[in-house]
Amino acid sequence: GRESGVKVTTMHIENEIKLDFKDVLIRPKRSTLKSRSEVSLERTFTFKNSGKVWTGVPIIAANMDTTGTFDMAKVFAKHKMLVCMSKHILVEEWVDFCTKHPECVDFVAVSSGTSEKDWVRLQEIVSKTPVDKICIDVANGYSQHFVDYVRKVRAAYPTHVILAGNVVTGEMTEELLLSGADIIKVGIGPGSVCTTRKQTGVGYPQLSAVIETSDAAHGLRGHIISDGGITCPGDVAKAIGGGADFVMMGGMLAGHDESAGDVIERAGKKRKQFYGMSSDVAMKKYAGGVAEYRSSEGKCVEVDYRGPVEATVLDLLGGIRSACTYVGAAELKEMSKRTTFVRVTQQLNTVFDKN
Repeated sequence: GRESGVKVTTMHIENEIKLDFKDVLIRPKRSTLKSRSEVSLERTFTFKNSGKVWTGVPIIAANMDTTGTFDMAKVFAKHKMLVCMSKHILVEEWVDFCTKHPECVDFVAVSSGTSEKDWVRLQEIVSKTPVDKICIDVANGYSQHFVDYVRKVRAAYPTHVILAGNVVTGEMTEELLLSGADIIKVGIGPGSVCTTRKQTGVGYPQLSAVIETSDAAHGLRGHIISDGGITCPGDVAKAIGGGADFVMMGGMLAGHDESAGDVIERAGKKRKQFYGMSSDVAMKKYAGGVAEYRSSEGKCVEVDYRGPVEATVLDLLGGIRSACTYVGAAELKEMSKRTTFVRVTQQLNTVFDKN
């Protein structure tokens, strides 16, 4: 059909089944490992465009207000894990943190949107601190404006590691890598406080997104982050098994001492607030409210207070080590080569869940 003289292409349906973490389990394989303690979770990456080499455990705390905090970074750095800091942290706070905690600098990234204000702020932080990782983060990584911004940041900082997203398909992963990004952030809608799929109908099952984008990225010597949809340590193992180089999480880290926000008491229970960065709470805080032309694509929840994040980190790393032993991977980098997924209709025995 035609509208106003312009040829209109018809919609298209992809009939191939796309998978989420809940749709699969990892098949166990023979192993020569005697103990989980033999498994190394550290990886060493050489990044495509910056040429930088980084060694650490490829788990990342999301750049949300409540999880991308300096307190989180202090704990994560001890385990050689990364934190993408909230983009709303002040320049002075950055300078103070990097001065007092130089041991954390290699395990934090400064976050940026794509506005002129974001660009000015990014330049100031990078010029005043030794941080060499930049996370360029927008909800929709498919816009030309975003690609142009990635190119601008790469031109200004040729040796900084650039993380960019979010996207869910191979062709856009390739476009961003060729535009200067080193690591592509993958995930649209899987997050626990994200409502993009509800508000827009847009999204992609996370495991299939990881499998397809990692294939595209690795063909160009690039890397990807599986961002969102993590509900337990097993999901991290599945993401890595599916080809993710890094795994980012927010909800799994909410409610801890190191998460921003006050502890609230409700009916004798301690709780903490956790909200999406496109929620009305975040937009009221930083933009004066939700603009008339858009809607909130995140929600605000209260989660149980969970104490220090160290216990959650140890539980997470223990689960991943155990997954590696089940498939015979002595190092994390072997995980994807040794993973076979089986499709399932049930993950867990829920008989005692009500208790």
